[in-house]
Amino acid sequence: QVQLVESGGGLVQPGGSLRLSCAASGLTFGSYAMGWYRQAPGKERELVAVISSGGSTYAADSVKGRFTISRDNAKNTLFLQMNSLKPEDTAVYYCNARRDRVDYWGEGTRVTVSS
Repeated sequence: QVQLVESGGGLVQPGGSLRLSCAASGLTFGSYAMGWYRQAPGKERELVAVISSGGSTYAADSVKGRFTISRDNAKNTLFLQMNSLKPEDTAVYYCNARRDRVDYWGEGTRVTVSS
């Protein structure tokens, strides 16, 4: 049974930082492309950043230069370092694992950026 469990969300002031983690189990973690998505209130879920099984990364323009995605295959864990946070980054952040057109999702962790 595949499980993706996000952690690290919370309330932070504008300009602050948070580090999200996604602990994966039940899958061969290193063989999956992993990603972070987010869904703000009243909006559709959107891609934040992805990292391939080989370590190549892509980030959405809205977070490029502020967010960094990384993975630790030895610990089956995905990370998202978020710096210079803005109120518009407020959303529920979801971890995704993808291989052979099959997607797995975590339940999300809430990030609120507010003064």
